[in-house]
Amino acid sequence: MREQRKILFAASEALPFASTGGLGDVIGSLPMVLAAGGANDVRVMLPFYADIPEKYRAGFELLGELDVYLAWRKQHCRVYQLTYEGVIFYFLENDYYYNRPGLYGYYDDGERFAFFSKAVLAVADKLNFVPDLIHVHDWQAALVPIFYQAFYRSAAGWENVKTMLTIHNIEYQGKFNRSVLGELFGLAAEWLPVLEFKGLLNLIKGAICVVDKVGTVSYSYSRELHYAHFAHGLENIIAENSHKMTGILNGINQEMYNPKTDPALFVNYTYRSLDKKAVNKAHLQQLVNLPENPDTPVVAIISRMVEAKGFDLLMCVMEELLSEKVQFVVLGCGDKKYEDFFRWTSYKYPAKVAALITYDRDLSHKIYAGADLLLMPSMVEPCGLAQMIASRYGTVPIVRATGGLRDSITDYESNGGNGFVFENFNAHEMLAAIRRALALYGDKEAWTKLCGCVMRKDFSWKKSADDYLKVYDELLK
Repeated sequence: MREQRKILFAASEALPFASTGGLGDVIGSLPMVLAAGGANDVRVMLPFYADIPEKYRAGFELLGELDVYLAWRKQHCRVYQLTYEGVIFYFLENDYYYNRPGLYGYYDDGERFAFFSKAVLAVADKLNFVPDLIHVHDWQAALVPIFYQAFYRSAAGWENVKTMLTIHNIEYQGKFNRSVLGELFGLAAEWLPVLEFKGLLNLIKGAICVVDKVGTVSYSYSRELHYAHFAHGLENIIAENSHKMTGILNGINQEMYNPKTDPALFVNYTYRSLDKKAVNKAHLQQLVNLPENPDTPVVAIISRMVEAKGFDLLMCVMEELLSEKVQFVVLGCGDKKYEDFFRWTSYKYPAKVAALITYDRDLSHKIYAGADLLLMPSMVEPCGLAQMIASRYGTVPIVRATGGLRDSITDYESNGGNGFVFENFNAHEMLAAIRRALALYGDKEAWTKLCGCVMRKDFSWKKSADDYLKVYDELLK
């Protein structure tokens, strides 16, 4: 029987408390699976954001208070605890840093998350919770292993703590002026070579160099990061630390994304009652003012509107696409040029395109359930969750073979395929994949069989959690 491990997660977001994307899904799911049945003592530390809903705050218990030092700054920290689905969550409160709307995007984000990183270790020490492993996520928590090495490694009881960094998207690295090394982080000059990269302090680079293990959110992304196109300048750092690298595909919370019980749907259904999925489609078409037609395939795009998501491919061939018998429902926001493109396209083709330039979780569930296909033509996709969520609802993914899309979706024409895949970042390859999907949609028997197969694909956290435990055991043995 595997020995129980003490695992501390440090991250900047987690569902259902505060989240902006995939990181929140991971921290809101993986710790629970690791802790199930008392298998491990898993705890999570998060900032106490103003956006955390009152229904969760009502259950918070104030554990205590302490001062956290960032160089010459002395900042107060109140520590709240909530046990949620078998996992202890700690919320680190400081009104100066976190009593404001939103999670990110402030001029002092570097200071806000330096405070969080320092507080993670200070709080764990005060609670006398010395973990076997500290698992941090993305640049916002990347200072935790650095502060551990600088201030805690030689402290009594802390000598054998292992550290792991998971990179959810290496594009975001935490870059700051060199002057903050001592003035804000309180680190000695000897730490400059560790953190400096191309004239700036780079927190992801520093963390890669000091942690015991570096993870990515899919196997393919861990390989892609050895290439400049994907690594955003850190390819040589990745190569130097390749012995630390591992890739584990994310899962999804299959209870949260469950068409049988999802309260957001017009009608609930399973793979045995796909006729009810058609009812969701009809309601979706009504909701977004598209002509209600069960024989017209609906293609959904649910995404941030940024270059990496492949929207330039759509801009190249949208006119050709719309010559087909098809409807598009687009949900998301981001760069103005993509928002404007979809607004204009929906204005020009009101019977074929519905552009919903916003983010709405409830609406996204309705789209997952009501659409026939989900399009993800990403240039880069470290993992991607939308293709897994869509599959759960019987909505067939069309993806480009990159990162986690390559690891989770195989082409329909291969044995056991669960979607449609195109290899190169090319608009007409994408168009050909979409046309293959539309052609199969015309064969109702084959399409229904594929939808049922897609819905039964297991994207739960079970396998991913087992893979993480193997990594943890390797580190801790």
